[in-house]
Amino acid sequence: MQTRQVIISLAAGLLLGGLVSAASAAEKALNKSAARAQAEAITEQRKAQLRESLAGEWKNRELTNGEYRMKFWDTIYGPKTVPEGGRSLYISLHGGGGAPPEVNDQQWENQKRLYRPAEGLYFVPRSPTDSWNMWHQEYMDDFLRKAIAAAVIFEGVNPDKVYILGYSAGGDGLYQLAPRLADHWAAASMMAGHPGDARMESLRNLPFAIYMGGRDGAYDRNSLARQYSTMLDRLAIAEGEGTYIHDTHIYEDCGHWMLRRDTIAIPWMAQFTRNAYPRRVVWVQDDVLRDNFYWVGVPEVHRRAGAKIVADIQGQTVRIEASDSPVVLIGLNDAMIDLDKPVTVLFGDKTLVTKRFRRSAGSLNTPLDRSPYSLDAPYPVVLKIEKNANAKAGATVTRL
Repeated sequence: MQTRQVIISLAAGLLLGGLVSAASAAEKALNKSAARAQAEAITEQRKAQLRESLAGEWKNRELTNGEYRMKFWDTIYGPKTVPEGGRSLYISLHGGGGAPPEVNDQQWENQKRLYRPAEGLYFVPRSPTDSWNMWHQEYMDDFLRKAIAAAVIFEGVNPDKVYILGYSAGGDGLYQLAPRLADHWAAASMMAGHPGDARMESLRNLPFAIYMGGRDGAYDRNSLARQYSTMLDRLAIAEGEGTYIHDTHIYEDCGHWMLRRDTIAIPWMAQFTRNAYPRRVVWVQDDVLRDNFYWVGVPEVHRRAGAKIVADIQGQTVRIEASDSPVVLIGLNDAMIDLDKPVTVLFGDKTLVTKRFRRSAGSLNTPLDRSPYSLDAPYPVVLKIEKNANAKAGATVTRL
């Protein structure tokens, strides 16, 4: 869990080898233990800063994001002392949507009682607005990231045991937020929601459940739930065993209210932990744009809604299988690859370079994820892979 931005310039048309800039070459390389220690120090410094800046909001049970305010209610189920390995966090989004405030207030109260984990912090926010798309507007990403960071710092939550679920309008949000922020969750469950324009490809490494009443025909929610389940079936077949894990329950005798049968989602989700470094990443950029997704990133200037990137790591080989972005950033650390050995970088089936990329302190201070609420450790190596339309090689690898 560390950051390195490794830049090797390949001359146009050159397939193997690379020239390292004088500044990069002069930068002192770090060994594995030194890189880990520096990454941990950076993360602890972030935590200390956030502890100070978030203390008031957490105490007052109201998070802020610019002009928006998000009240929340939370309670701890199970042991009051933090379990070994950290506490779980369940973020539970209420229904309502485009309705008077009192309707959404009532739905918020209902959500507080709707689910009860065996263990963990149960966190129920009150939507900052009363709009139909209240849970998947752009402001929600920072609210949720801030909530996770605060729960880690103040409540001992394990960031690899964060779960999200939502009912009705909250389910609408789940369809959007689960793939958009898939690298933040251990598992996600959608209850009685509408997918809108949600894309499912980014769920490759995130277990996702669908709960729906068979008679819940408003806005075609029931038929769309079946369609999205089939979509996940097809994606799982295409990608192979262990991918696109999903669980679908259509309760044929139920309407919009599922008689609490959907509460089985809680133990189903609890069996999973987040894989922060999956070997293969499929990322379709949402219309709420992001800098990175797991260990794959794009520069801000190249972020575009709908752009797809597929990348994988096999042994000592990093491959960009496909990219709609002309520039792809790849973060590497010692949990993913042996950085004491040469790494081969491919774009499609073309080898761009085989080289040992040395860990650096400079890279640890230039993270892929620029969110102020990110607590994942930076990478000691970051590769910049850039398409080159004028070169037979097809792309170049650079060191940031």
